[in-house]
Amino acid sequence: GGKPAVNTVTGYYEPLVRASRERGGAYQWPLYAVPEDMLVVDLGSVYPELAGKRVRGKLDGKRVVPYDSRAEIDRAARQPRALVWVDDPIDAFFLQVQGSGRAQLESGPGAGDVIRLAYADQNGHQYASIGRWLVDQGELTLAQASMQNIREWARRNPQRVRELLNVNPSVVFFREEAVTDAGAGPRGAFGVPLTAQHSIAVDPQFVPLGSPVMLATTLPGSSRPLNRVVFAQDTGSAIKGAGRADFYWGFGEEAGAMAGRMKQQGRMWVLWPKAAGAPAVDR
Repeated sequence: GGKPAVNTVTGYYEPLVRASRERGGAYQWPLYAVPEDMLVVDLGSVYPELAGKRVRGKLDGKRVVPYDSRAEIDRAARQPRALVWVDDPIDAFFLQVQGSGRAQLESGPGAGDVIRLAYADQNGHQYASIGRWLVDQGELTLAQASMQNIREWARRNPQRVRELLNVNPSVVFFREEAVTDAGAGPRGAFGVPLTAQHSIAVDPQFVPLGSPVMLATTLPGSSRPLNRVVFAQDTGSAIKGAGRADFYWGFGEEAGAMAGRMKQQGRMWVLWPKAAGAPAVDR
């Protein structure tokens, strides 16, 4: 009921990267498992008023300090275990931004297999946009800051790739899963596989996970309407606020092209039975 929430609707998808279980040749860009020394402190269990707040850190003697940033992990003498090594730094980076993806093993053990890298955890640092940084540096205009153009910039400036990536201190850690059904998406925050063009990521402080949502927006880069009932099945660190949604386009390049261009105005209504009372949200 009530007024719809109006906000930005972006898109995400499940990418495919070329990778190897062994480092070598072009395969130099790691995707990590959850580090063994990372602590997840659930503050809500100590301070009830902080319910749902979790802090990621590590021990320094007897003190818990913030966990390493991307640059610190990169420099560390002991890095987390790499599940795979990817042949392209921007592909590896965007797989982390999307939160999960598939890796085609091109060489080494299991060559020919496709595995899923599912979201397992994150290092506790705030996400920062590398596209915005390139714009601030005068390297790209705001209109040019697409995934394709960022990849092109990295190809032209290989010596500055690490500087670019380290702008985002956030690192996502993965666990490996088999791809049992090629058509099913990764499991969202709700634990259910995402369905292409019918699942969205939301801010669970405003929209209860699992609820059906009427989404009224437009197709990427156009004014053609995209109106449908979708399900709130996922969350994301950049998805904050009422009406803010990330629309799951599916797997592969075509889905990526749609997701990469999507930055539309949209309205959302949570569909909730009147008799059920007010929905409980994750505050």
